[in-house]
Amino acid sequence: MTDFSQYETRRHFFEKCGVGLGAIALSDMLHQEAGAATVSDPMAVRKSHHPAKAKNVIFMFMAGGPSHLELFEDKPTLREYHGQKPPESLVKGKRFAFLGQDAKILGSERKFEHYGESRMTLSELFPHHRKIVDEVTWLRGMKTEVFNHGPAKLFMNTGFQVPGRPSMGSWVTYGIGSESRDLPGFVVLQSGPRGPRAGNALWSAGFLPSSYQGVPFRGSGDPILNLANPEGISKERQRDFVDAVSALNRERLGVTSDPEIATRINAYEMAYRMQTSAPELMDLKGESQATLDLYGATPGGNSYANNCLLARRLVERGVRFVQLYHTDWDHHGGPGQTLGKDLEKVTKQVDQASAALVLDLKQRGLLEDTIVVWGGEFGRTPMGETRNNKVGGRDHHIDAFTMWAAGGGFRPGAVYGKTDDFGYEVVDEKVHVHDLHATILHQLGFDHERLTHRFQGRDFRLTDVHGHVVKDVLL
Repeated sequence: MTDFSQYETRRHFFEKCGVGLGAIALSDMLHQEAGAATVSDPMAVRKSHHPAKAKNVIFMFMAGGPSHLELFEDKPTLREYHGQKPPESLVKGKRFAFLGQDAKILGSERKFEHYGESRMTLSELFPHHRKIVDEVTWLRGMKTEVFNHGPAKLFMNTGFQVPGRPSMGSWVTYGIGSESRDLPGFVVLQSGPRGPRAGNALWSAGFLPSSYQGVPFRGSGDPILNLANPEGISKERQRDFVDAVSALNRERLGVTSDPEIATRINAYEMAYRMQTSAPELMDLKGESQATLDLYGATPGGNSYANNCLLARRLVERGVRFVQLYHTDWDHHGGPGQTLGKDLEKVTKQVDQASAALVLDLKQRGLLEDTIVVWGGEFGRTPMGETRNNKVGGRDHHIDAFTMWAAGGGFRPGAVYGKTDDFGYEVVDEKVHVHDLHATILHQLGFDHERLTHRFQGRDFRLTDVHGHVVKDVLL
């Protein structure tokens, strides 16, 4: 019989010596300043850099780019200059996704009023937001860098405009783990007619261990496909299977120290526990009728309202980061994309439930520890866009738009940021996307410059090499 030991490869040699490339990389990862999780429990709760003001995040992402000029900013100058070409100084050297050189100013037809002690401006399209106007921080000076949907969504979610970087939810769970043992630490909920452009890259773990990627839940039925046991498989047999696979994986983990093996071990264990926890989570029948009415939720349905209620239930159960995506905010003016009935339709879908989530969290004492964020990837231009020979929409706009944040130490009722008379440029209190990320991480107890991961020879972070904490919007 041939002795194959003489043909041992360099890979086998390094593996047996315990200095394989995977082990070296893992050792580096585990000794970083930010403090990664143990291999045996990637989601173990860990200490943050400084005392945290919040411990959970719910990010309500309006995919497509809501128009701040129809929702949050009344600009009489737009009505005054309606139908005229914008001043050259306003657009010289600027790039747009679809606008031509002949684009003209488009005044909003919406009615606006001031509400609350903050005197925040809201349009008629958001009547329920009037109830939370003094509960949230209004960021009216937002700015981003990327004007096409997919890259812009990636930029808002990962801090970079191309796929491959970890999402904010992944960075957060990588940094401090999760308090939930029976549900994933990072959950994604979707609603609207289709998924968001850029897809699962928006909640990817990138180059972090895949334990930290977002887990999409379905709105009805099993939250995750194939979660239930096949017919004829008892809970006991399932437990035996999980134990056997776990033992084999742990033996291999002891040899290679590969964090992806730890991910598989924990995925099997989490799936087993979720066979009980997930159906209970998704069953809204236990909620009071008053709560269902507050959100406009319907048990058994699949809607943005249901997802907002599920988001509250998830943070109650210790889930660290919940991301909601609601699509159809891309209002260029073509069929299904007008600033009239089509914008009215989508605002009606989200207005009540978004406000209800803030009110419900506050009533239950959860808002203090939970950061709630609402917004999209960019705003819309003051110039109208022509589709089918009609001016009925607005193009993508990166230089000024509005978002809001509530809870978790954000200053309630603060109106931060000011744009020019056309709603085109931020003229005071600008908040860049990197600044928003840095501020959210700060409230969770992170120094955004120290929450890093070494990959391909350099340290990466959510805020890249930018960002500062906007302390003026914090308590």
